[in-house]
Amino acid sequence: MATSLHLSLAAAAPAALRSASSASFVGRAVCPSAAPRVGRRNGSLVVEAKIREIFMPALSSTMTEGKIVSWVKNEGDKLSKGESVVVVESDKADMDVETFYDGFLAKIVIAEGETAPVGAAIGLLAETEEEIAEAKAKGGNAAAPAAAKPSPVEEQLLPPPAPVATPAPVAAVQVAPEPEPVVRSGRIVATPYAKKLAKQFNVDLAAVAGSGPSGRITATDVEAAAGKGPAPAAAAVAAAPAAAAVAAPASAPAAAAAPAPASVAAPAGSVAFTSMQAGVARNMVDSMTVPTFHVGYTITTDALDALYKKIKSKGVTMTALLAKACALALAKHPVVNACCKDGKSFTYNENINVAVAVAMDGGLLTPVLKDADKVDIYSLSRSWKDLVDKARAKQLKPEEYNSGTFVLSNLGMFGVDRFDAILPPGVGAIMAVGASTPTVVATGNGLFGVKNRMTVNVTADHRIIYGGDLAVFLQTLAAIIEDPKDLTL
Repeated sequence: MATSLHLSLAAAAPAALRSASSASFVGRAVCPSAAPRVGRRNGSLVVEAKIREIFMPALSSTMTEGKIVSWVKNEGDKLSKGESVVVVESDKADMDVETFYDGFLAKIVIAEGETAPVGAAIGLLAETEEEIAEAKAKGGNAAAPAAAKPSPVEEQLLPPPAPVATPAPVAAVQVAPEPEPVVRSGRIVATPYAKKLAKQFNVDLAAVAGSGPSGRITATDVEAAAGKGPAPAAAAVAAAPAAAAVAAPASAPAAAAAPAPASVAAPAGSVAFTSMQAGVARNMVDSMTVPTFHVGYTITTDALDALYKKIKSKGVTMTALLAKACALALAKHPVVNACCKDGKSFTYNENINVAVAVAMDGGLLTPVLKDADKVDIYSLSRSWKDLVDKARAKQLKPEEYNSGTFVLSNLGMFGVDRFDAILPPGVGAIMAVGASTPTVVATGNGLFGVKNRMTVNVTADHRIIYGGDLAVFLQTLAAIIEDPKDLTL
């Protein structure tokens, strides 16, 4: 499934183009700019040639630089408006870049595997074949637009941006960072996770039919070609948190595969952040400026466990049950669903969108279950499975990961009994969920019994949420989980 993004052409193009067109680009992240020659004919200004720069787009509000995953087109290829040209990795997802104009890909400035700051030229687009040579000649001298100055936080966290390639390395831009078989336009287009699985399962990508946009190969395609299930045990290190969050039984294969990494040598020296890791790091540092506090609560889960066992055959996941329980409690305590963005006021969110933290290979994402209080548990579970698949393939749309109003982080599938989560920017509270374990407790008749209990810890923004607010919210949540009849309504 393609990821879409709406960008205004006027925001990226120079003044000469802004007056020529008021159209808005609709596609997956292209920001072309023109550098036309202007002459006079019969006393009027006319454009004699058009050589446009393809800029590195800003694919999210936190993105400062992007990485070229793969070029779908080669130098000299003819392009049609709306056609995919290149796949760019942002700090959140991989997105296909479509051209806004017809023309020819005259020059690749940033090669596959290289990074460039937002606003830098990554390629040149010529209007005619005759202008390709001119674009190649002028490409090395064209100055890239100045990227926005990073904030003090970004200066501390981000490695120095990769410089725009000079003419010398451009000669080698058609060689990918790793050798790949040749298909279609001379390349195989696959998601990074699919390439990783292909190496792991020794699958020849040239023999795999892609089911993604424009024939792009996804992780599911590789798994099918290798005869593996949707969540192979060998990939548990990278995907276990996501898979285990879908349903409790998935934690068993993850745990069984855990000893395998012990034989892998630890990397030595300094390793630069990936785009996703850099984005997570910025958010975490920003979170430290918010005054937070923590409140814990222990909840008996016998009834919830029994309900899950009863309906899991219908596709219901434990993650969806927990998200639904939180959403119903938030509906009764809207202040916990509120947020403070300017330090002077707080906003009551109209929708209850529960974001769930999912560990990815080299980062962290928070897919969002929208209107979780209103959607039935079966639809919510289907949505969650779809979101996890997209997250693992790095194909989430921005609105699918940045619209959360409350965050759920679950490490219970790993046997963690309790932990504190860091509050992400833009939300008022995040709840850390520990494992449900058999516990000896006193019964009402003075005897002892064994009940399954879990501990949850909520981290909240103390500017808008107080101790009493969280206490009554957790009481409501416990009542819903301990008598979960409302979760299936």
